[in-house]
Amino acid sequence: MNKKTQTLIRIVLLVGTIASLYFVPWPIIWVWIQPLPDTVQEQVDQAIKHNLDGIIVYVDQAGNEPGFYTAGWHNRAEKITADPKALFKIASVGKLYNAVAIAKLVNARKLSLDGTVAQYFPELKGRIENAESITLRNLVGHTSGIPNYTDTPNFWVNPPDGQQATLELVLDQPANFMPGKGYEYCNTNYLLISMLIQRVTGLSEFEYIKEFILNPLDLHDTYPTIHEVDMDRVMSGYYIGVEEDIKTTDYSSMVASASDLGVFMRALNDHSLFKEGEEEIYSSIYKYNHTGLIPGYQTISEYHADLDAVVIQFVNTTNFDGYTWNVGQIIYNKVVKILKKQQNN
Repeated sequence: MNKKTQTLIRIVLLVGTIASLYFVPWPIIWVWIQPLPDTVQEQVDQAIKHNLDGIIVYVDQAGNEPGFYTAGWHNRAEKITADPKALFKIASVGKLYNAVAIAKLVNARKLSLDGTVAQYFPELKGRIENAESITLRNLVGHTSGIPNYTDTPNFWVNPPDGQQATLELVLDQPANFMPGKGYEYCNTNYLLISMLIQRVTGLSEFEYIKEFILNPLDLHDTYPTIHEVDMDRVMSGYYIGVEEDIKTTDYSSMVASASDLGVFMRALNDHSLFKEGEEEIYSSIYKYNHTGLIPGYQTISEYHADLDAVVIQFVNTTNFDGYTWNVGQIIYNKVVKILKKQQNN
């Protein structure tokens, strides 16, 4: 190899190194490498230094009273500080409630996991590809292949009004894959599940959830949408680059307090939520932890068996490139590390 070639290689490597350094997500790495604080509250206080407007963390660890940790704004414009009792749009975390409802209905023999979309919705035969072979199990487990309505153009800018209008966004579209031959997280699956619950019970999805899940747990701070609550209690939602508070935009998300969600998560994971036969069905169709993300709102809701603790985190800031989501996950993981460190001391 001559000197000219060696020099050229060095230049290429140097340029590549400089380019790679340019594209490294330094703000996220900076959050990650920060020293671990001694307390959860210190970690929560640090969180808002990374472009997060407000944060609520709820910790229910066995043997201790539930703890609430907050920082930042409940309402930035009115300078109202984060409220541990605030209501929050929990987005896809609501799928846990739907999956529990399905387990209960299957156990009661009102539904079958092998029942197909064509059987339950005859009017959709020919309008949803593979409707004759997509089962309820496929819907619950995100293996249906049905296109995801939230992936349609401008959905987040101009969400449709009502279930049928939302479903119309994906009718007559080709499937993404054959049922059971792939996995793709899909909100359309749970839209159909919501409609199915209403069809077989005569109750709305939330009325069923309230009667068979919330009331037995004595939970009264969980709601179907923002339209059922005092909006002053709803934590404001912010999207970086947009000045306005977007909490009044309705994406059909359930709304709950951290404590209500925490009690539900505890009952889900210790199985006290289930009657005989239901837990076996549930464990075969869905998971026990979940996250949620819609414009202005991100939720992490998990049970940690090694700590015997439910840890909920609400953050009321999102953005286009996922920076705030990554920061939120790092903060959450650090909170869990603090709890583990405290347990071991």
